[in-house]
Amino acid sequence: MLQPETPFFNTPLPKTTTQLPRLVSKVFKTLNWGVAREIKFKGCVQIHGFENSINSFSIIIHTYALAGMSWEVFILLRDIVTFYKEENRDAGELVSLLLDVEKSNVVFDMLIKVFASNSMLEHAFNVFVRAKDAGIEPNIMSCNFLLKCSVDDNRVDDVRFLFEVLIKFGPRPNIHTYTIMMNFFCRGVGCSVDISRASEILGRIFRSGETPNVVTYSTYIKGLCKVGSLGVASLGVARRLIQNLCRKNQPLNNHCFNAVIYGLCQRGIVDEASEVFKEMKNSGILPDVYSYSILIDGFCRKGRVDKASEVFKEMRNSGILANVYSYSILIDGFCREGRVDKASEVFTEMKNSGIVPDVYSYSILIDGFCRKGDMDSAIKFWEEMTSNNFSPSAFNYCSLIKGFYKSKQFANALKNFWVMQKHGMWPDTIACNHILSIYCRKRDFNKAFALSEKFQENGVYINPYSYNEFIHRICRESVPEKALQLLPVMLKSNVLPGVVNYSTLISCFAKKSNFEKAWMLFTKMTKVGITFNVKTYTILINLFIRNCEMPTAYKLFKVMKKRAVYPDQIAYTSLVAGFCNTGEMTKARALENEMLQEGCSPNVVTYTCFINVYLKLNKNDEAHKLYEEMKERGVYPDQILYTMLIAAFCNTGEMNRAEVLFDEMKREGRFTPNVVIYTCLINLYIKLNKRDQAEKLCEEMRAKGLSRVCSSEVV
Repeated sequence: MLQPETPFFNTPLPKTTTQLPRLVSKVFKTLNWGVAREIKFKGCVQIHGFENSINSFSIIIHTYALAGMSWEVFILLRDIVTFYKEENRDAGELVSLLLDVEKSNVVFDMLIKVFASNSMLEHAFNVFVRAKDAGIEPNIMSCNFLLKCSVDDNRVDDVRFLFEVLIKFGPRPNIHTYTIMMNFFCRGVGCSVDISRASEILGRIFRSGETPNVVTYSTYIKGLCKVGSLGVASLGVARRLIQNLCRKNQPLNNHCFNAVIYGLCQRGIVDEASEVFKEMKNSGILPDVYSYSILIDGFCRKGRVDKASEVFKEMRNSGILANVYSYSILIDGFCREGRVDKASEVFTEMKNSGIVPDVYSYSILIDGFCRKGDMDSAIKFWEEMTSNNFSPSAFNYCSLIKGFYKSKQFANALKNFWVMQKHGMWPDTIACNHILSIYCRKRDFNKAFALSEKFQENGVYINPYSYNEFIHRICRESVPEKALQLLPVMLKSNVLPGVVNYSTLISCFAKKSNFEKAWMLFTKMTKVGITFNVKTYTILINLFIRNCEMPTAYKLFKVMKKRAVYPDQIAYTSLVAGFCNTGEMTKARALENEMLQEGCSPNVVTYTCFINVYLKLNKNDEAHKLYEEMKERGVYPDQILYTMLIAAFCNTGEMNRAEVLFDEMKREGRFTPNVVIYTCLINLYIKLNKRDQAEKLCEEMRAKGLSRVCSSEVV
C-alpha cells in the first residue's frame, strides 16, 4: 500500500508492492473507499509521476461519480487541488485533465465546491462556465455554495453575474439561493444596505412558488433594521412585517425580533423596544440571552439603569443564564451613573454565579472607580485582574492616569504613565493632556513640550486642549503675552488653535484689565470665522460692565444671540446685575422675562440682584414678595441672600420677618447662620428690650464658636 504522504518531494521512496493499476482496478470493481482513501495524490506523484497519477485518479474519481458517491469524489478532488496549491501549479488545467475525456455532473459539481472552499473562486467560475458550455447543468447546491462563497468574499460583480445566469438559464434557484441573495443585499450597514433589491428578492420568492423560511425572513428583517436612510420608518416596516407574519403563523425566531429590538435601542427608542420584546414573548417565541442583553444595554444607554436591572432579574428568573457580556453591560450602566458600589455588587454576584470575569468586565469596573476618584478600590480590582493573568491594556493605564489626576495624586499618575511607556503603550488624548498638565503645574514647560512632540511622533492626537494646558499655566504666571506666542507653535505642529485657546487668552487679558488686547483678539478671531462660546462672550460682557459701559455690554449680548450663541444663566445674570447697579430696573425685569421665555430659569444670584435693589430703595415688601416668588419657582436662597434679607429687616425693625427667615434657615439646614445674622438679631432684640432672646442667641453663638461683630450692650 502507498504511503499517504512524504515530507520532502525530492526524497526517493521505496518501491511499493502494490502497483497503481491494480489499485485502480480494485476500486473500479469493488468501489472500496477503504482502499482509495489511503492513496494520497502527492505521494502517488512522487512514486509514479504526475501523468500516471492524474490519469489513475481521474479514473477513480469518475468511477465513484458514476456510482453517485459525491463525498468520495469531493475528498479525492480536494487532495489533488491541495497538491496544486502547495506546488504552485496552474489549477486551471485540472478542468481539461479531468473533464475533457468524460463529462460528469458529479465531477463538475464537486470541483466547483472544492475550488470555492479553497477560495479559488476564479477556477470555480471557470468550471461553472465550462459545464454550461458542455450542456451540463450543475446541481443547484453546488451553485449555491459558489454563490455564498462569492458573497463572503465580497465579489459583487460575480455574485450578480451568477444569480442572473441562474435566473435566465438555470439551474432553477431554490429558497437557499434566494436567501443567499437576500443576505447579499442586507449584509451592509446603513446606506450600503440595498433594501429595494432585497424586497425584489422577496417578491421573486413568492412568484417562483418557493416558501420563505425563517432564515429568509430574519435576514430581510435585519436588513430593514440596518437601513440608515429610512431611519425609524424602516423599523416600523420591520415591526409590522413581524406582526403580520405572526398572524399568519409564518416561521419566525428570536433573531427576527432581536433585530428590531436592537434597531430601536440603537436609536434610543427603548420603550418601544420593550413593547416588541413583550410581543415576542406573547407570540410564543422565547427570548435568549442576546435578546435580554440588547434591552438591558438600551436602558443603560438611556440612563435608566434601574429598569435595566429589572430586565436582568427577569432574565435570571426565566431560567436564562446570564453570561459575562450581559453582566458587563449592567456593570457598565451602574458605573456610568457613578454608582460604582452597586456595580461592584453585580460584579461579585457574577463571580458567585460561577462566571469568570474577562478583561472587559474588569476594565469597566476599574474605570468606574477611577472616574469616581476611589483609587483604592480601583487598585484592588487592578491587582485582582493581573493575578488572574489578564494583562493591563492601554485603556486600563489611561483609566488610572485619569483617576489619579482627578484625585490630585499626580505622582501616581506619572508613575503609571512611565510604566505604560515601558510596555510600549501610549495614552489617549485625554490622559496625554493630564500628563502635560502635571508637568505644566510643576512649571517644567520644557519637559511638557518635549513630551507633546513625542506624543505626536507616536501617533497620539494632540488637540487644542493639549496646548491649552500650556496657555492656562503661563497665563497664571501673569504673562498672557508669552502665552499668545504659543499660537504659531500650535500651527507649526499642525494643531489649529480652537475656541478654548482664544477664550483662555481673552479671559487672561480680561483679568489683567488689558481690555484693548482682549477685545482686539476677540474681534480679530471673529473676522476669520472663529465662533466663540457663551463663556467667552460673558467674559467680555462683564469686562464692559466693569468699565461702566452698559450699552456696549448689552449690544454685545444681542450680537451673541444673533450669531446663534444662546445665553446661559451666568450671561443673563451678569446683565441683570449690571442694569440693577445702574438702576435700570425696567431693562433688568425685561431680561428676567426673556430668561423665562427662553427656558433659562433665573438662579439665586439673579434674584439677589433684584432683591438687593428693592432693599436699597426701602421697598422691603417688594423684596419679600420676590423672595417668596423665587421659592415657588424652586430656587433656594443661599447664605448671602439670607444675610442680606435678615440684616435689612433687622435694620427696619421688622422682627417677625427676620425671625421667620432665621428659623427657616436653621430648619432647612442648607446653610448655618453666620456671625452677621446673629449680631443683627441680637442688636434688634436689645433695641426692642427683649433681653432674654438676645441672651439666648448670645449663648447659641458662643456654643458655635462665633463672636459678635457689632458692639452693643452686653446682655
